[in-house]
Amino acid sequence: MSTLVCGSIAYDNIMVFHDRFKNHILPEQIHILNVAFLVPEMRREFGGCAGNIAYNLKLLGDDPLIMATVGEDAAPYLSRLDGLGLSRAHVRQIDGAYTAQAFITTDLDDNQITAFHPGAMSFSHQNRISDTRHVKLAIVAPDGREGMLKHASDLSAAGIPFVFDPGQGLPMFSGEELLHFLQLADYACFNDYEARLLCDRTGQSLEQLAGRLQALIVTRGGEGSQIYAAGRGIDIPCVQAKEVVDPTGCGDAYRSGLLYGIAKGWDWTKTGRLAAVMGAIKVASRGGQNHRPTRNDIAGCFARAFGESPW
Repeated sequence: MSTLVCGSIAYDNIMVFHDRFKNHILPEQIHILNVAFLVPEMRREFGGCAGNIAYNLKLLGDDPLIMATVGEDAAPYLSRLDGLGLSRAHVRQIDGAYTAQAFITTDLDDNQITAFHPGAMSFSHQNRISDTRHVKLAIVAPDGREGMLKHASDLSAAGIPFVFDPGQGLPMFSGEELLHFLQLADYACFNDYEARLLCDRTGQSLEQLAGRLQALIVTRGGEGSQIYAAGRGIDIPCVQAKEVVDPTGCGDAYRSGLLYGIAKGWDWTKTGRLAAVMGAIKVASRGGQNHRPTRNDIAGCFARAFGESPW
């Protein structure tokens, strides 16, 4: 039985601005914003939410399935998936399109400005849940709008529990559509900003929205995270990282821990703690897929933070 990861595969072009955005953006001039940031550091990484989540699940010892669409320039990424032992049986290549591309600029406060070209991701609806076999759990992560709607509906119809994780794609959906996703999903995960936007668009509180789900998870960066389940809130502390190098992909690493714990039937405290550990391990390295902890390394980090091994 496998965990299906529906979402984007993308190349991340990551740039570092050696200052703070706030020092260069005048609030009273925001209506005529015209800024340029000198970024002496730049690198290209393998990324995308589906790619990152699957990578982290593989580190945890799981064998996930990726469902995504890529473009004509995907050969390096497809070769990487093969090298990692990640199946690309449900990775569809689209003629005449680029693989999705993110252009991410990070400042000294770890704030990010991102421009994203969806490319082949816009054709994700061509992938069909019915083509998969032996899937026990899934996540609908940021992807093409039509694909996210279709995959959520098809997973629900097939009786496959899934996590709704719209991420930066949340603004694509109306309040009514977001409520529909939450009606179909078993779990949902948002960062703090996304959770506020969700409440604003739906007109409901987090507690009300959590009542539609088995669990609603809100991540708060260095302040940890909170899991709303069974009518109560469970506080998950932030795990101290060896060093804070790059936040890119930390949310995806966190979600891999959630998926692993859910699949194993763990309680929410243990599941949330593993998710926090995965985020802490990731933030200590650059890019979304350059950390390489063993399962023993992950267990050691968990034990140092919480006094016991997760396995």
